[in-house]
Amino acid sequence: MKRTIILMLALIMMAVQAKAQGWVSVQAVGVLPDNTAEVNRQHLQAAIDKMSPLGGVLYVEPTQGGYPMEGGLILRRNVTLLGAHGPTGRGTALPDRSGPTGSLFLITDREHPFLTVESATQVRGIQFYYPEQTWQDESRIIAYPPTIRVAPDQRVLGVTLSCLSFYGEYMAMDFRAESPHYCEQILFEHCYGYPLSGQFIAINHCTDVPRILHCHINPANMREFGRTFHTKVIDAVVRKKAWSYWIDYTDNAVLMDIFTFGNYGGIYLGKESYGQLTNFNFDCVTIGIYKTGSNWKNRNWQIAQGSIIANIGERIEDVHPILIEGIGHTSISNVECFSGPNGAVTNLGASWDYMTVRGGATVFLSGCRMQGYKADNPINLSEGARLRAVGCFDKDNNLLELGN
Repeated sequence: MKRTIILMLALIMMAVQAKAQGWVSVQAVGVLPDNTAEVNRQHLQAAIDKMSPLGGVLYVEPTQGGYPMEGGLILRRNVTLLGAHGPTGRGTALPDRSGPTGSLFLITDREHPFLTVESATQVRGIQFYYPEQTWQDESRIIAYPPTIRVAPDQRVLGVTLSCLSFYGEYMAMDFRAESPHYCEQILFEHCYGYPLSGQFIAINHCTDVPRILHCHINPANMREFGRTFHTKVIDAVVRKKAWSYWIDYTDNAVLMDIFTFGNYGGIYLGKESYGQLTNFNFDCVTIGIYKTGSNWKNRNWQIAQGSIIANIGERIEDVHPILIEGIGHTSISNVECFSGPNGAVTNLGASWDYMTVRGGATVFLSGCRMQGYKADNPINLSEGARLRAVGCFDKDNNLLELGN
């Protein structure tokens, strides 16, 4: 009896503290698992609008099977949507049927982005599930709008997207701002999914240090509730020739500990971007890293500590772990390629080379290991490109020292 009383008092204290901190359960504002998706959208939007002037947290209280929710939500400035989960790398699972559970939104809206974010907002610990999306039939892929996007009609500063899980999304997070608007200080961390467009995160016109940290793209992300994507669906994603991570018009982007599997491209580093990419793995791709540049001043990338398995494509001559075009500088340290077969996706079992450089770029390599390529030479340079390699090894384990 005494233990029960102590527990009840603790729960009461937690509730009082949560209220004092500005926490409100979505169920308290009329968002309920038995409501229609449109009713839940109306109630959640009204609560967000009311909370915006002061700021606070709307807690997506875990419930069995989640909350149906129509798209078109706008997360107004100063508001946080908070759930109970870290990223769930293989999904949560209902005890009695196939499907996830917990702090979960069920999305069937095919017309509107699910959530548009304004400045000073946060989305954390939530799962997004598209139950009508196919996982077996490539002809039935539904091209949903992005799950989360930047507000298109204003400057957006300071957004945190953390510990998010996406199931069946077409595109997860679209932060391609358009002139004259731009965004700043956008943080993506610990986000998991497998986008059927091939696009997980896209950033454009972010003028102050966007960060992508600890993100994981894998077609087995719904394995816990029995929806691992079929090889034919993965092949269809590859044919879209998109990039898991797409970066352009950004200042000093920081990308660390990112992973993708089963896509055409790992990461696109656009001609108006610069920054650092470290601790990464791009597995079963056609092109791992595609870097381009438009000037000599600051279109430079520092790339280190990674591995690339490039083995997918229609022609092996098109398969490159690293492709560099344009002008600018790329410094690459301790990046290895060990391309080979993988039964989870249709593939060629090898890459053409380790790196192709087109245009007048400069490149420095150190400590790189190059395996699994078919060409005679691991590095192919166009006229005008300059490259220096130190302490690297080719497919025959011969020391590769190059300079021009």
